[in-house]
Amino acid sequence: MSFENLTIGLIGGGNMARALVRGLLHAGHPAGRIQVADPDPAQLEQVVALHASVGIHADNREVARTADVLVLAVKPQVMADIARQLAAGPRRAGQLILSVAAGITLDSLRGWFGAGTPLVRVMPNQPATIGAGISGLAASATVGEAERQIAQYIASATGQAVWLQDESLMDAVTAVSGSGPAYFYLLMEHMERAAVELGLSPELAAALTRETALGAARVVIETKAEPARLR
Repeated sequence: MSFENLTIGLIGGGNMARALVRGLLHAGHPAGRIQVADPDPAQLEQVVALHASVGIHADNREVARTADVLVLAVKPQVMADIARQLAAGPRRAGQLILSVAAGITLDSLRGWFGAGTPLVRVMPNQPATIGAGISGLAASATVGEAERQIAQYIASATGQAVWLQDESLMDAVTAVSGSGPAYFYLLMEHMERAAVELGLSPELAAALTRETALGAARVVIETKAEPARLR
């Protein structure tokens, strides 16, 4: 299935939106087929810095009017207001909607956009900002196979993407991959501090800790060995 002709619209121009734009451009998606809306000119400037041909707009409705796929990359606390604005139209018929807002359920999205709207909930994580993320996806019953492939294509722009059969598992995904990086950062922080206390320079402590963390992760991934056995 070819995705190059899809117009992908993003509502919000923050870190996750820019990560998706960067990933889509890297995957070869035409810059002119990517549209971003954000009321903050500073955010839009950062989007344009990725590629001058990416379309930018201050009005969300300009993006919603033409996008085949609409990605809602806004803060959860403003989602209701923005969703209601977008649902009032104009929007392209049959438009697929992806939400990357944490905690916003498919039921909430259905309530705003209507029961017949194809909806996908996406839970990315912070490493997505460098293309090394993993996202969990859950779809509404109105999402068909072609739309699943489109959602997979977009979510995979920032790393890997896995499908959940039950949206209730999204809380577990949030705990493991969404919040998980912070636990690894904390472990590295303590390892570096301990290394300095043992007499290493901060620079050497950082290099040893960070390369060890990267190497350990690669061993698990590449050998497919159980972490408990490796330990």
